[in-house]
Amino acid sequence: MTLQAHCAAVLHYTASSSADLSSTHAFQPHYFPDGALVIDTDSGRVVACGDAESVLANYPGIEIKTYDNALIMPGMIDTHIHYPQVDVIASYGEQLLDWLNNYTFPAEQAFADEQYAAATADFFLDELTRNGTTTALVFGTVHPQSVDAFFSASHQRNMRMICGKVMMDRNAPHALCDTADSSLTQSRELIERWHGKGRQQYAVTPRFAITSTREQLEVAGQLLKEYPTVTLQTHLAENLDEIAFVEELFPERASYLDVYDYYGLLGPRSVFAHGVHLTDTDYQRLSESGSHLAFCPTSNLFLGSGLFRLHKQPHPVSVGLASDVGGGTSMSMLQTLSEAYKICQLNGTSLSAHEAFYRVTQGNAQVLGLDHRIGSFNSGNEADFIVLDLNATPLMQRRQSTCHTLEERLFALMVLGDDRAIAATFVAGQCLYRKVSNKELSN
Repeated sequence: MTLQAHCAAVLHYTASSSADLSSTHAFQPHYFPDGALVIDTDSGRVVACGDAESVLANYPGIEIKTYDNALIMPGMIDTHIHYPQVDVIASYGEQLLDWLNNYTFPAEQAFADEQYAAATADFFLDELTRNGTTTALVFGTVHPQSVDAFFSASHQRNMRMICGKVMMDRNAPHALCDTADSSLTQSRELIERWHGKGRQQYAVTPRFAITSTREQLEVAGQLLKEYPTVTLQTHLAENLDEIAFVEELFPERASYLDVYDYYGLLGPRSVFAHGVHLTDTDYQRLSESGSHLAFCPTSNLFLGSGLFRLHKQPHPVSVGLASDVGGGTSMSMLQTLSEAYKICQLNGTSLSAHEAFYRVTQGNAQVLGLDHRIGSFNSGNEADFIVLDLNATPLMQRRQSTCHTLEERLFALMVLGDDRAIAATFVAGQCLYRKVSNKELSN
C-alpha cells in the first residue's frame, strides 16, 4: 500500500436516504475548507477524506501534495457523448435530422478505418481528462472496430468508461448500416471481449427508433436479457420532426417512448438522451420502470431542440447531465452546467450550484449505476478526482475574491469555468492530466 495525501479545499456529495434524483434535496454536501484526500496509489482507491489536521494525524510520514487556491472534487461524469463526433462539433446551421445527414453520418463513415478510430479515441480521451471528465457513457459508430479502438485506449488509461457499437439498419447511408443479425453477432462479440475487462463496461446502443427496424429493436432487447449487467443507451424525443418521423414508422405504438418500452428497453440500466418533448404518460412510464434521462443543455440549445424540464416533472424521473458532443458545443461539464442553469431559468426554476455539482459527480454516478464505485470520496471508492483552479483566469480570480460563501464560489466556477479551470485530473490514483502554467511554458 502506497499512500498519498492531496490537500486543498475538498468537496464531495453523498446521496440522501431518499436518493431521488428528480429531487433538489437528494444529496448531502461534505466540505472541508482545509481538507485532505488520502488515496492508495497501488489499488487506485480512496482511503480517507476529511479535515486535513485530523486525517493526516492518522498517517504520519505520508507523502503530501498541496494545492493553492484549489478545490478537490470527484472526477466529473458525462452521461451522453459521441466520441466519433469531435470533428463535427460547431458545425453550422442545422436542426437534428439535417445535422445528422449533413455532418454526422459523413463523419462517422471514417471510422471504418481502425487507425483513424484509434487516433480519434486517443484525442477524445485526452480531451475528456483535460476537461476533468473521468467517466462517460459513450457512443461509438456502427463499426465494431470503433468500439475496439475506444476500449483499447480507455483500458490503457485505466479509465472507467461505458461504450457501445451503434445499431442502425435503416434510414442511414448504406456504409453505416448493419443488419439485425450482424448487430446481434457483433454486439455479443464486443460484450464478451470488453464488458468487465478492467474498468470497461458495455452499452447496447440502438441509435434511435428512426434508424432501427423492429427486428433490430428486438435484438437490442434480447441482448439486455442475455447480459443483464450491460447498459442501454439511445435517444428519445429530442426534436419535433424526429418524433413525427417515429410516429410514421411505428403507427401501432402509443408514443416514441412506447416503441422502446414494447421491445423491452426500459429499466434501471437504461439511459435515454434528451427527452425534451415527453407526455405526462411518458414520464409516468419512465418513473415506473426506473429508467433515466440525460439532460443535454448545450446540444438542445445549439440544435434548437427545446427546453428540457429538469424540475417540476409530472412524475419523478432520474436525470443525468450530459455534454452530447458533437451536437453539444463543449466537452466541459462546467460549461454544460452553465447552460443547464440558463435553461432552468427559462423554465421558471433554479439550478443551485450544489445541485449542479452533485449531479455531475455522485448524481451521474447513480444514473450509471456506479455510485458504489465513483462519484464521491467514500472510503474504498475508486480514486478518480480533479483539482480545480479557482483562479484559472483573471476574471475568475477577481470574481472569486468577492465571493463570501461556498455556494457563491461554486456558482461562479460553473458559470465562468471551462477546461482552463482543471489544474489536474487523476484516474484510479494516477495523474493523467496536469495543466502547464504559463511560466512553465515560457521556460
